[in-house]
Amino acid sequence: MSREQRGPNEKLGAVLALAGISNAGLARRVNDLGAQRGLTLRYDKTSVARWVSKGMVPQGAAPHLIAAAIGQKLGRPVPLHEIGLADADPAPEVGLAFPRDVGQAVRSATELYRLDLAGRRAGTGGIWQSLAGSFAVSAYATPASRWLITPADSSVARDVNPSEASGAPQKVGHSDVLKLREAAEDARRWDSKYGGGDWRSSMVPECLRVEAAPLLLGSYSDEVGRALFGASAELTRLAGWMAFDTGQQEAAQRYYIQALRLARAAADVPLGGYVLASMSLQATYRGFGDEGVDLAQAALERNRGLATARTMSFFRLVEARAHARAGDAQAAGAALRAAEGWLERARDGDSDPSWLGFYSYDRFAADAAECYRDLKAPRQVRRFTEQALSKPTEEFVRSHGLRLVVSAVAELESGNLDAACEQGVRAVEVAGRISSARTTEYVKDLLHRLEPYGDEPRVVELRERARPLLVAPA
Repeated sequence: MSREQRGPNEKLGAVLALAGISNAGLARRVNDLGAQRGLTLRYDKTSVARWVSKGMVPQGAAPHLIAAAIGQKLGRPVPLHEIGLADADPAPEVGLAFPRDVGQAVRSATELYRLDLAGRRAGTGGIWQSLAGSFAVSAYATPASRWLITPADSSVARDVNPSEASGAPQKVGHSDVLKLREAAEDARRWDSKYGGGDWRSSMVPECLRVEAAPLLLGSYSDEVGRALFGASAELTRLAGWMAFDTGQQEAAQRYYIQALRLARAAADVPLGGYVLASMSLQATYRGFGDEGVDLAQAALERNRGLATARTMSFFRLVEARAHARAGDAQAAGAALRAAEGWLERARDGDSDPSWLGFYSYDRFAADAAECYRDLKAPRQVRRFTEQALSKPTEEFVRSHGLRLVVSAVAELESGNLDAACEQGVRAVEVAGRISSARTTEYVKDLLHRLEPYGDEPRVVELRERARPLLVAPA
């Protein structure tokens, strides 16, 4: 359904002309984006003509899909006000800002926290369903550049008049910050073991809204404030990572941007680098290898001489992933060698940040295998995957499932169909125990690669085993 504005929507018509999209072309793009989110839309060129010439405003997710479709063609985010649909919903702007002022940064982050849960409570699947397909890698350009120029605020002390506190605590202490750090540690364990979509992991947005937001809006000294911003940044990055794992790319992007801004307020350069590395992995996963390289190198640049050897190793590994996705074998190989060299320098007594506890040689080997998968070098994939799968998996269940799929792909590309199916069956068994859209996507990719062998009994068996996984909600 649509509601009518007064007169033609000249803004939408002008942007369509700028993007070179016809009415039929826009209708097709919007329908396709809707289908990606499970929405059945049947817009056509007549629908678009009504939007432009009569000012009709489509309801539901359609305005956001229109903005996303045009944004994909232009290669940049398109806000609703630019296409004359700002009255539809102001939500698309929330979380994308990287304010220079600390006070504005607090408002930007807490606004995002409140918006997410408001959507969940309404039973609509959250605001992120209406923002279907609105991920734009170009939205990372300003946050990354501002963080590189000034990775720390001069002061973050905050003094709130009790009469204006609106329920926020008058004074925040280190014990309040410790609770947030403990919540982040618990969330990291649940995420690794059960996936980003598990109900225990999904409590992170609740924690941000109920616990972190009131603290950020309270009063604190510069010292306590730095610690508070750091703990909030960790939780916000985790919320982004879990959204990424469950396929909510647009939510992940907004959480990552706010996490980077909070890390800057914390004056925690390694943590800021970790957020940039997460952005890089998302960009790489979405097929933006060059942008992934830029983000990983931004993480590296500010951390030279600051981060521990293990941290620098991880950043170089993320850079290698992006180079491999971009098809640059030489650069990927150089980054992998550098990552391995840094890892060899790491010592047990190093002051590594707690959030890096997942990273060891088996994780290096797993990502190296994915690099060589993207570079179509199955022999190297097999070598590194064997190393990645050599350790127990009780704690990192999702990682184990992903590694099994990569191993299956390597076996298939080496001509070992039986071995590929065997690893695939194991991967499906793992995927069925966790809630991770990313793991499901890996399994789907493997099944797609196996289509030429569709009549083989082992392939039929694997497809049947995977069926419950593929029809279950992500």
